[in-house]
Amino acid sequence: MIPSLVSWFTDPANWSGEDGIPNRLLEHVAYTAEAILVAALVAIPLGLWVGHTGRARWLVSLANSARAVPTLGLLFVVSLWLSPRITGDLAFVVPSIVVLALLAVPPLLAGTYAGVQAVDPAARDAAKGVGMTPLQVLRQVEVPNALPLLLSGVRSAVLQVVATASVAAVISLGGLGRYLIDGIALGDYPRAAGGAVLVAVLAVLLDGVLALVQRRVVSPGLAPGGRGVSGRGKDSRSVEVEADSPSTPVRAPA
Repeated sequence: MIPSLVSWFTDPANWSGEDGIPNRLLEHVAYTAEAILVAALVAIPLGLWVGHTGRARWLVSLANSARAVPTLGLLFVVSLWLSPRITGDLAFVVPSIVVLALLAVPPLLAGTYAGVQAVDPAARDAAKGVGMTPLQVLRQVEVPNALPLLLSGVRSAVLQVVATASVAAVISLGGLGRYLIDGIALGDYPRAAGGAVLVAVLAVLLDGVLALVQRRVVSPGLAPGGRGVSGRGKDSRSVEVEADSPSTPVRAPA
C-alpha cells in the first residue's frame, strides 16, 4: 500500500488540472474559511453578549448539545431543503457551507463565552471604577483577556470543519474529500488514502498557523505562567505569602 501511495503522490497527473492536488487543496481551504467566517459572524458576537451580560446561557448549552446531531444526516437534510431553491454549482456549495458553519458554531460560541466568563471580576470593577462604559469594558478589558480561550475555540472549529468538509463531497462538493469519496467508489484505494493524508496534513498545518497567530496576538501576561489582570501568574503565591507575613517586627511598647 505504501509504494502505491508514494506512486500516487509522485504522479505528475495528480498535480495538475481541475482534479489536481493544488486545486483541490485550495477548494478545501476556501470552504473551510467561508464556513468559519459565517460561523464567527454569528457565534463570536453572541458569545460576547452572553458572557458579558450573563443572560441566555442556555444558548451555549443548546449549541453544545447540537454536536450530537449526525453530520451526514444534517448534510442530506439541508441539501434536500436548499438545493431545489438554488441553481448551478451553488446548489452543492451553499448547503455544505451552511452545515459546516453550523458545526463550527458550538466551539466558537463556547470558547468566546468561557473566555469572557474567565475574566477576573476585579478587572471589570476597576474598569467601571474609572468611568468606562459597558461597551468599553467589553472591548478594552474582557475581549483582550478572553483571547486565549476564544482563539482556542477558533482552532477547534477549524479542525472540525477541515475534517467534516471531506464528508461533504458525498453531495458533489469539491475539495480534498473528492479523493476519499471517488477513490472508495472506484476502488482506487491509493487515491483514497492520499486524500486522507492530505486532509490530516492540512489540519496539522492550519492548527500550527493558528497557534502562531495566537502566540502573536495574546498578551504575554495572559500566556501560561504569565501574570494577567487577575494577578494569577507563577509568582502570585509568593506575593500572597509576602503580603500575609509582617514586613517589620512588632515591638512591645517601652
